[in-house]
Amino acid sequence: MTSFEIAATGIAALLALLALRVPVAVAMIVVGVGGYVSIAGWAPLLNYTKTAAYWRFANYDLSIIPMFLLMSQFAARAGLSRALFNAANRFLGHRRGGVAMATVGGCAGFGAICGSSLATAATMAPVALPELKRFQYSNALSTGALAAGGTLGILIPPSVVLVVYAIAVEANIVTMFQAALLPGLLAALGYLVTISVYVRLRPAAGPVGPRSDRAQRLRSLAETWPVILVFAVVIGGIYFGIFTPTEGAAIGAFGTFVIAVWKGGLRLQGFIECAVAAAISTAMIFLILLGADFFSVFLALSRMPADLVSVITASGLSPMAVLLMIVVIYLLLGMVMDSLAMILLTVPIFWPIIAGLDFGMAQADLKMWFGIIALIVVEVGLITPPVGLNVFVINGAAKGVKLKETFVGVLPFLASDLVRIALLIAFPAVTLALPRLLN
Repeated sequence: MTSFEIAATGIAALLALLALRVPVAVAMIVVGVGGYVSIAGWAPLLNYTKTAAYWRFANYDLSIIPMFLLMSQFAARAGLSRALFNAANRFLGHRRGGVAMATVGGCAGFGAICGSSLATAATMAPVALPELKRFQYSNALSTGALAAGGTLGILIPPSVVLVVYAIAVEANIVTMFQAALLPGLLAALGYLVTISVYVRLRPAAGPVGPRSDRAQRLRSLAETWPVILVFAVVIGGIYFGIFTPTEGAAIGAFGTFVIAVWKGGLRLQGFIECAVAAAISTAMIFLILLGADFFSVFLALSRMPADLVSVITASGLSPMAVLLMIVVIYLLLGMVMDSLAMILLTVPIFWPIIAGLDFGMAQADLKMWFGIIALIVVEVGLITPPVGLNVFVINGAAKGVKLKETFVGVLPFLASDLVRIALLIAFPAVTLALPRLLN
């Protein structure tokens, strides 16, 4: 077999292992090791293995991940999700579909200090679902808005998956965070418009709630100051170069810890539980990163990415046509894979292809633009049938709601996502405007 054929066989084997529910990290390591041995033999593999783990985990930028995960754990303990939802509900609840809009607003606010889509969805569910049920919102709209709103945690900075992507393509984490902000706000706005259109077509799905007076609104807004403070200090400090992303993550973790102790009553046992949960998530992500290293080295040895670039260049396809093909592949993979696995599996293959094409922009801009598009498509996968991890999280929390109703409820939000993807592809300036302004 040629190296290309070995690589193609390895990718097929990896997809088969994932279909059999083999853990992503294990599947990547098995295929990477097997492919490496098939091409280079055992001695080079052992020589690579003795230093692979050290050089992967000695990367200083990776310390951002446990800090942001710990920050999200403390934020959940501090009860900040309830304050965000209540404030959004005071301002929007009197409108038709307003409580669902408040749910999206709360998810956007919590995502700004969380960095994880699943954590955002799981944290907001017990806060928003009782209110949605109390005002007799339809099951489809209630769970659909929550599942879609949860995906904002992966896009609005800080984002763990965005950090992983930046490290994988050697991009600047600060500029990636800057590039993600406007598309993240555009996502939240698109979801609000989707809800507005939905309740116009089906008024009974989102009844009008009571109107809050000015005093109630101001009081609820004042309760969100810890979130505003943490976001302003962490993201503002990173954006304007006051401190590095790693320092910002540490400051954010400490700040949310103080808030959790003060407002959430966090004690020693709760602190231990937060630390253990963050450590488990970090270990899972780091093991996947190690597996991705083995898989990436195998692909590099096979020269498959370089060969694909040559084939695509010779085919005469336009760069935009190639990008659209990659987006379609991401959408298909999103039906069966989680976000982190998708990024780590596909970036070693897709990024060299994108980097080898002429999109009329500098390499640094291309990394930002492609990364945000990839992240959004990964985000779409979190609510796409038949897997849609966010859908399962929300449906599990919504007792008595059929899974079919939740999937039906996310369909309008999927349409909004597709429109947003088209806009970002057609107008790269939406992604690149803020980094260019600040740098």
